[in-house]
Amino acid sequence: MSQPVQPPNQPQQPYGGQPVDGNPYAAGPGASAPAAPTGNPYGDQPPAPTGNPYGDQPPASTGNPFGNPQGQPAPFGGGAPFAPAPPASPVRNGLAIGVLVAFGAAVVASVLYGVLLGSIEREFGYAAVGVGFLVGFAAAKLGGANPVTIAAAAVFSVGAVYFGQLIGYAMVMADAAQVSFSEVFLEHFDTVTRVWKEDADFMRYLFIALGAIAAIGGAKKAN
Repeated sequence: MSQPVQPPNQPQQPYGGQPVDGNPYAAGPGASAPAAPTGNPYGDQPPAPTGNPYGDQPPASTGNPFGNPQGQPAPFGGGAPFAPAPPASPVRNGLAIGVLVAFGAAVVASVLYGVLLGSIEREFGYAAVGVGFLVGFAAAKLGGANPVTIAAAAVFSVGAVYFGQLIGYAMVMADAAQVSFSEVFLEHFDTVTRVWKEDADFMRYLFIALGAIAAIGGAKKAN
């Protein structure tokens, strides 16, 4: 086989000669081609930051986002929100209990005293002393020997002996008139008190005083 004959005066390659075919990067005659860039093309720029880019900022808070940071004032000038109420004072609780117990014991003792007087149709000092002692002892036993509790027991004992005598009078009057006790005591209470005043003497007032003194003694005995 034969090879084709090359035509004479074949043009040279465009490399190293004049620009060919509009190539603006072809070098002129005798000029060497520019060397390809080596290394990091961004070598003149500062290195990229490393680590935490937010290292200068304070760490994010954890836990309750509404908590008051230590050492910082509370918002709106107040303290911690929803602060628990302080516990009630034991002395105050004991005082309230003692007064309530004294009142309840006086009501019960008044009824018992009145029923006793109405049943036997007479009164005696030991019953009045028992009323006062019961009121004072119960009040101080459950509420403590507070001076206010003892004073309340003495006052309630006076009222218990007085109303007990009125109950006894109403029972006697109801039995004499052949009517119910509630009718005499509720509907004719003014009549009962008037009769009691007319019959009152020194001994009757003495029984009332004995009830108050016995209340003080009962309160001291409880403690």
